[in-house]
Amino acid sequence: MAGRRVNVNVGVLGHIDSGKTALARALSTTASTAAFDKQPQSRERGITLDLGFSCFSVPLPARLRAALPASPAASGADPESGEPQLQVTLVDCPGHASLIRTIIGGAQIIDLMMLVIDVTKGMQTQSAECLVIGQIACQKLIVVLNKTDLLADGKRQAVIDKMTKKMQKTLENTKFRGAPIIPVAAKPGGPEAPETEAPQGISELIEVVKKVKSMQMFHMPVTSAMQGDRLGICVTQFDPKLLERGLVCAPESLHTVHAAIISVEKIPYFRAPLQTKAKFHITVGHETVMGRLMFFSPAPDSFDHEPVLDSFDFSREYLFQEQYLEKDLAPVGTDSDETDKKTGQAAEGRCPRQQWALVEFEKPVTCPRLCLVIGSRLDADIHANMCRLAFHGVLLHGLEDKDYAESFLPRLKVYKLKHKHGLVERVMDDHSVIGRSLFKKETNIQLFVGLKVNLSTGELGVIDSAFGQSGKFKIHIPGGLSPESKKMLTPTLRKRGRAGRGEAAKPEEGAERPEPAQHVAVSLSFKRYVFDTHKRMVQSP
Repeated sequence: MAGRRVNVNVGVLGHIDSGKTALARALSTTASTAAFDKQPQSRERGITLDLGFSCFSVPLPARLRAALPASPAASGADPESGEPQLQVTLVDCPGHASLIRTIIGGAQIIDLMMLVIDVTKGMQTQSAECLVIGQIACQKLIVVLNKTDLLADGKRQAVIDKMTKKMQKTLENTKFRGAPIIPVAAKPGGPEAPETEAPQGISELIEVVKKVKSMQMFHMPVTSAMQGDRLGICVTQFDPKLLERGLVCAPESLHTVHAAIISVEKIPYFRAPLQTKAKFHITVGHETVMGRLMFFSPAPDSFDHEPVLDSFDFSREYLFQEQYLEKDLAPVGTDSDETDKKTGQAAEGRCPRQQWALVEFEKPVTCPRLCLVIGSRLDADIHANMCRLAFHGVLLHGLEDKDYAESFLPRLKVYKLKHKHGLVERVMDDHSVIGRSLFKKETNIQLFVGLKVNLSTGELGVIDSAFGQSGKFKIHIPGGLSPESKKMLTPTLRKRGRAGRGEAAKPEEGAERPEPAQHVAVSLSFKRYVFDTHKRMVQSP
């Protein structure tokens, strides 16, 4: 490490009016031009509309100093004492539900999250969404119980203790179990109170922040900058209105993609199923666009394979899914005459350890490989008590060619399993039977000639040709019918006038052919690859 100042980005997230900006102001010693709702629109509406940045510094904890260079004169140290510093950059995120795109973008640049809770109200809708975002985007959490000054003096500690227990229970089943919970009053008396009112609990909160282990480094003073730094640049004779929010990157590190293959993990608080062909708001970095998804999983015999989180194997085959597989659902990707629409359920109740989706964006996005992807339903009612965050994942492979459907997708070997069922109508000879009810009358049976079928009596057959014009077909039995199968398929004829002489009567002209003594089923199974332009039917050897 070349400097003596360690920087950590701390996100300040929570429900609207929980006091996030007041907390950032109480903690900070230095503000940027984007801090504390300085934008005219934010002041006019009285809410945070965009990310705000400010910072404070404290002495670097002893356990982190070993990584610093020995020279006390190195840049970034406290100019008076020469002591190395821990600089905490606060990223103040909006709390309004309609600004969740900005919140998600802010969460992706933080090392630690402070979840601000109004102690008088507890967890609210956006508090819960921010907690979900935190589980996806960062590893460390501090819960701040704000507005403790609004509690009655005699009951204050009891209310704080009760809310602390509630928050501990809320975090019990998350990766933030055991996170610090700190009570504060960032702006005693409320927004209109005089500035002479000192914040309460801030020193205790700073002591907790100093314990952070996950952090990003950069040199101070800044002659260079790195990912995660908050950097101001002075450019002369430049109109800032001409500049839009964008990305600063090294050459070849970003790519503009029209579609992508991503790993997918559903957010359990999202109540609706994740359906193939459904559209979601897809957030990549600070950009949110609409995207249509197609879900797929490993082949069933690979459900238990170890997840691979940093690459995608195009040499493997994958099973198409009508929807993301969940544990309470039977496999999907299979079509049959009876259960066609019940796909999405895993074999024997099993679920794959990893699932993927092809995302097709409505407009191109520019992003690095292996970046975080979050799918949401931002068109949902913001006042409804529901989580709008649907899934998250990692972008494993971006498709840069706008004609990717023709140039690239045929490489993606995603298949549907097709199952068809019919009956044997009658025997022709020891090696041939006639089948029915497997195809519709208008089906071109010639396309299925040569495919293997299984008889419920155990014989393996091959579709030989069409038989007539009604959808019937001839099956060749290479190994021949067993005597037991022939007996089952021998029809029972009705006796007529010569019955007394022991002769079976022939069926009347135009009468239906007698049924076999026992029905024998015919089943046909094959794969059809979703992106195969020839729509070929493939069977395993």
